[in-house]
Amino acid sequence: MTVTAPHVFFITPPAPCPYLPGRMERRVVACLDELPASAFDTLTAAGFRRSQRFVYKPSCFGCQACVSVRILVERFVWSRSFRKIHARNRDLVATEKAPLATEEQYRLFARYLDHRHTEGGMQGMRFEEYREMVEDGTAGTRLIEFRDGHRRLLGVSLTDRVADGLSGVYKFFDPAEGRRSLGTEIVLWHVLRARELGLPHVYLGYWIAGCRKMAYKSRFAPLECLEGASWVPFPPETEATTDTP
Repeated sequence: MTVTAPHVFFITPPAPCPYLPGRMERRVVACLDELPASAFDTLTAAGFRRSQRFVYKPSCFGCQACVSVRILVERFVWSRSFRKIHARNRDLVATEKAPLATEEQYRLFARYLDHRHTEGGMQGMRFEEYREMVEDGTAGTRLIEFRDGHRRLLGVSLTDRVADGLSGVYKFFDPAEGRRSLGTEIVLWHVLRARELGLPHVYLGYWIAGCRKMAYKSRFAPLECLEGASWVPFPPETEATTDTP
């Protein structure tokens, strides 16, 4: 990687893995403030993820379970299940906004964590911490709100636009609307929006073998996965969970 001098990147100390019990994680991390503006596009295509003004990538001893994956937009397969989910949510209106946090978003965020991620590191986040997560982004960061016909806020996605695609940073949605499969619908919206913008990829972050919370990503075929420095077809024999996010 030639984006900057090597000393800008550092490695975190080993810590318990949040996805696979009994394993330890380690990350390569860099601060975007110390990198040229174009570096974020390069690092996203190299499998890095963003958290506020930092980018990171797993670098764990003896473990390569985290696999960077991205959707090939023009070849995306609209399965019968996807078509049903999208039709079920045809009343939703998606609005792209500047990344500004609101109390309404935060209340939805808190309900989502209480229902879906009771043991996660975000549990108990205060509004100011949520504001930092949302507003400390990049020039291409947008906040997408999904509202129904009654203007109820049902879902939110914090999304980065990069040179070759859209990269979902974090999404959350109303846990009481399980029939809608809102997590899946938000990903489908990204596929449609990327196509409108002429962008070839939707970056989904990491698919993790053995982690049910991440296994759903393999349903959005065809995928590419990062193997070394090259993006290659995601193995079609990899079993996809029937769960919907």
